[in-house]
Amino acid sequence: MIDTVAWVHVAGGRILCARPRGKSVFYIPGGKREGAETDLQTLRREISEELTVALRPGTERHVGTYQASQPDGLVVRMSCYAAGYTGILAASSEIDELAWFGYADRPRVPPVDQLLFDDLHAAGQLR
Repeated sequence: MIDTVAWVHVAGGRILCARPRGKSVFYIPGGKREGAETDLQTLRREISEELTVALRPGTERHVGTYQASQPDGLVVRMSCYAAGYTGILAASSEIDELAWFGYADRPRVPPVDQLLFDDLHAAGQLR
């Protein structure tokens, strides 16, 4: 199982997605924990590394935890958090591209991300 943490940033009915360097698939920004990091420690580190912004401590809110099998059979669990931030969103050296996706872009993200898209769409947050 791959255990990840992701930042759910929705604005204007679209969700922020990132395409890592050298990959063709977009993901919800975030990543894997290092050592004994907590979800929030992992989230803050990954978002700083990937998007050059700082999440504002105390604004984090758990959105949901999703689990799905990838085409290669690996299972991915993604714990999702919304949070405020400071700074200007920009792709770091780890990220080739940032994009704002609507629900119609659902096929462009991995299966576990698609579950989040479904929930956000059902809640009227993702158009």
